[in-house]
Amino acid sequence: MDNVSFMALDAQQIAQQSLPKHVAIIMDGNGRWAQAQGRPRVYGHKKGVDAVKDAVKFCSKLGIESLTLFAFSSENWRRPEEEVSTLMELFMMVLGREVKKLHKNNVKLSIIGDMSRFSNKLQEKIAAAESLTAENTGLRLNIAANYGGRWDIGYAAQQLAKQVQAGELSADDIDEHSLAKHISLNEQSELDLLIRTGGDLRISNFLLWQAAYAELYFTPTLWPDFNESAFADAIACYVSRERRFGCTGEQIKQLLCTAQP
Repeated sequence: MDNVSFMALDAQQIAQQSLPKHVAIIMDGNGRWAQAQGRPRVYGHKKGVDAVKDAVKFCSKLGIESLTLFAFSSENWRRPEEEVSTLMELFMMVLGREVKKLHKNNVKLSIIGDMSRFSNKLQEKIAAAESLTAENTGLRLNIAANYGGRWDIGYAAQQLAKQVQAGELSADDIDEHSLAKHISLNEQSELDLLIRTGGDLRISNFLLWQAAYAELYFTPTLWPDFNESAFADAIACYVSRERRFGCTGEQIKQLLCTAQP
């Protein structure tokens, strides 16, 4: 494959050989983006919703199987009360307004994280949204809300402990495979690419188990500015690392056109 140019491959070959099946994004930079505009931080979160829509469309067009977005970490409760309240309101609004569009576009929605801290009303909306899209066969859109990688691993260990206590599992039989069965997203493709926007070079307790062999991509682009072109550059970087033949963001965008039915 080293001597084969990216554009010499047709869309199906590229999809099969080199594109990531599962992409995750730490959507960082909403607050800084708003401050640069002279606006309150909450304005940046609202603009970030538009970037989410663009990312979903991009992944759907490209044929990526799963997109996991870090919407609200378990540490975000420490933020100012007004900001947390706005984030919860946005979550409610998106679930109520956008889920029908997701369903229409054959997107299957899943929420991962500790739901117990959310209001009953929000939990009901989450359950309804997941139920509505449960049979869809297109993009798997996973929203990590009140999520932390350490929580995820701890919860999985707790489930194994309960099995041992109930006599359903021997402690000697516990290994990484039995633990993995209880980790979030275990039924989906392995995480291939983890993107972080906003310039910080850390993964902030996100998908610690799932990211074990993922490629990491960090960009200074703030989340509201992370458009199709910026996403294409991230995919191009992944492709060049994974298959050792180069391509550009522009070529990825051309692929979008050729991949359309």
